[in-house]
Amino acid sequence: MARRDGPFFPFQQLREEMEKLVTDFFGPQGYAGSAGMSRTFPPLNVWEDGDNLFAEAELPGIKPEDVDVLVVGRELTIKGKRAGGEVPEASYHRRERGTGDFSRVVELPVEVDAEHVQARMSNGVLTITLPKAAAARPKKVQVQV
Repeated sequence: MARRDGPFFPFQQLREEMEKLVTDFFGPQGYAGSAGMSRTFPPLNVWEDGDNLFAEAELPGIKPEDVDVLVVGRELTIKGKRAGGEVPEASYHRRERGTGDFSRVVELPVEVDAEHVQARMSNGVLTITLPKAAAARPKKVQVQV
């Protein structure tokens, strides 16, 4: 990796931006549905507060029993299957909704307590609460005089 003050830093920065652009467009692990789509699925938001990380995934039309949430170390995996509403005799004019298996793996910024992770689905949105591991939680330090 180039140093931030080195002569090649602008090129390294350009390379990282191009990789991000390509990854955002095609996805690190794309979703290939029956329509031949390849994009990152499901779309995610990940944020944190002092004690927890939160992940929110859009999964419209997918039943909770068709979704698996796995946490190992600092890795969150959401995988499942979207059933197809295919009509064999139909002549499709557009097929934009993908069907089939999907998997999304995200590296988390800190270790989490995998034993206490909770997930709930409401109105097509999966919300995952990931309590931070004790070592990753902020600690107030008493200043000595």
